[in-house]
Amino acid sequence: MTGPGGAGERGPAVSRESRASWESPGPGEFLTPEAGDTWASKERAGVFGLNAPADDVGAGPASVLPSEPLANAGSLERALAGFLAFLRRRITGDYVVDEHGFDPDLTENVIAPLLRPVYQNYFRVETRGLENVPDTGGALIVANHSGALPLDAIMTSLAIMDHHPAHRHLRILAADLVFSVPFLAPLARKTGNTLACQADAERLLAGGHLVGVWPEGFKGIGKPFSERYKLQRFGRGGFVSAALRTGVPIIPCTIVGAEEIYPMIGNFRTLARLLGLPYLPVTPTFPWLGLLGLVPLPSKWFIEFGEPVETESPNPAAAEDPMLVFELTDRIRETIQHSLYGLLMQRRSVFF
Repeated sequence: MTGPGGAGERGPAVSRESRASWESPGPGEFLTPEAGDTWASKERAGVFGLNAPADDVGAGPASVLPSEPLANAGSLERALAGFLAFLRRRITGDYVVDEHGFDPDLTENVIAPLLRPVYQNYFRVETRGLENVPDTGGALIVANHSGALPLDAIMTSLAIMDHHPAHRHLRILAADLVFSVPFLAPLARKTGNTLACQADAERLLAGGHLVGVWPEGFKGIGKPFSERYKLQRFGRGGFVSAALRTGVPIIPCTIVGAEEIYPMIGNFRTLARLLGLPYLPVTPTFPWLGLLGLVPLPSKWFIEFGEPVETESPNPAAAEDPMLVFELTDRIRETIQHSLYGLLMQRRSVFF
């Protein structure tokens, strides 16, 4: 994802279309791909500042003034126009919220721009294998879980929305604890999260959505730093049953870097039980530095999407076969574990 072009000399006019790396739709309209798939705002380039081109310059003698101020002014104008268009849609009610409470307009134009600097500049996420994620239709992304807080799920969702050719939305299956927190619950719903249950997973997959699941759950994000990058148990294979019933591919996803954002060196178990939490981490900075200890460490991240595992079967009872479900679950887990080892070998250091 790149910004406006750099400064240069004046020369022949170049159209905006020739300089944009992807063509975004026009203001106030939405593009709907195939059934149930994500819809993308046609203002995304302006609001997010993605590939926003500099103002066209007519032919003429070379100028000694750089073109950066013009490019910046153009980007600001487009961003402001996009924001005003967003406010107009919210006031007039010209936006869509689905049956699960997902609000794509809010996600694209408010939430994602706030998270993007963290993705780009703080964690410096590198994404690989996005060609393995289908452009349309249902698919289930299964990833490893770590980091004390589920930032890995948020960064994976942003990676797909920003860098996948179809700019799809990832519908995350979240734990019930997420939906019991007063402020977090409505925000989670609006950004596409839904309860991690069989019924919701199958409904989304059958509707052609891209669904993400982190089967390690709290065992993954709450494990001690000494067990980093060692996958925990993948539950009872409910995600595999959902994929088998709907016939969608399973895409293993490997995330490196999240383990180091909050190195968990201890756990206030008793206090966690009193607060109704699965764990209460002790890190090198929390609780010793107070609120400052909640700032994650700037580790270097890699997110890799592996080759899809097809689940279509001529036998409609395949999803009820416990041996088949267990075998496929273990296969996905081993694939992610081997990918973790491979990415760790390629990483120069934790922070670079």
